[in-house]
Amino acid sequence: MAVVPSRLADRRPDVPASRLVADMVPPPRFRDVSFESYRADPDVPSQAAAVAAARAFAAAIGDGAGGRRRGWFRRTPDEAPGAGIYLDGGFGVGKTHLLASLWHAAPVPAERKLFCTFVELTNLAGALGFAATVEALSAHRLVCVDEFELDDPGDTVLVSTLLGRLSERGVRLAATSNTLPDQLGEGRFAAADFLREIQRLSGRFTVVRVDGEDYRHRGLPSAPSPVPDAVVASSAVGDGVTLDDFDALTAHLATVHPSRYGPLLDGVRRVHLRGVRTVDDQSAALRLVVLADRLYDRDLPVVAGGVPLDRLFTPELLAGGYRKKYFRAVSRLTALSRDGAASLGSR
Repeated sequence: MAVVPSRLADRRPDVPASRLVADMVPPPRFRDVSFESYRADPDVPSQAAAVAAARAFAAAIGDGAGGRRRGWFRRTPDEAPGAGIYLDGGFGVGKTHLLASLWHAAPVPAERKLFCTFVELTNLAGALGFAATVEALSAHRLVCVDEFELDDPGDTVLVSTLLGRLSERGVRLAATSNTLPDQLGEGRFAAADFLREIQRLSGRFTVVRVDGEDYRHRGLPSAPSPVPDAVVASSAVGDGVTLDDFDALTAHLATVHPSRYGPLLDGVRRVHLRGVRTVDDQSAALRLVVLADRLYDRDLPVVAGGVPLDRLFTPELLAGGYRKKYFRAVSRLTALSRDGAASLGSR
């Protein structure tokens, strides 16, 4: 008798707040990366320059032993105003690889450095409360924040204030994003009351540009053709393989806090989706972005039927204020769907 595959839509992970902090390490895809394993494009000088800048930043952190730690903004003659490092570039140029390499290379005990996405950071503040989050993060020498974006005024004030408190306690920050710090929030809100907060935030970083094309698509085709739904279902066999109808999964994501999307994937080795369709609802689309990031973090192949994954979001969404998030999700899901197609071909 055939074994019925499990469904992500049946999972409701119960995650204590303490795990949110404990899980803030480079995800499996970037567990073993290093500056040496970053393949800089010889035709793009900024990539090698970014490696050198990130390596120097990591080496300068130290473990803080033997004296009082200096904050980012205590300006001394040998300190630049923006003492955090901010890696800016397009999709797939290896920014996360460099950020994880920085985390690994920093001469700081693992328990005194954190690696998280911007969404995970805001989720942590929501779960613990602002004051408790400051205390939890202040115990660390280094906080690495991947995919740093501000999507609403509340997050702008929250993150700016949080970073200010951490800087006063000597915590160093490294971040990546597809948006320069002085453009964070651009295209999403234009309230003059928040301009000062955005400017304060941009002053906390030295920007390092990483140019280049998306490595996930170098010499590769666009999203592979969708797998027939019947094949999606029939190939969903084995331990750790899940099978979901796309609409049921998107509805379920609305009932699960985004901070739990990672634990939602605990024990999963491959994800199968039937009936993928183009999404036009912004809330549902943003939840899919978070899920795509967690799938990518865990290097989970995706076998999908329905519309091609590069048509997951409507043109209107792709042209809106969250377009960079949507394009990142499409880029990552396309890469995972190639892995999914390859895994079927090897069966």
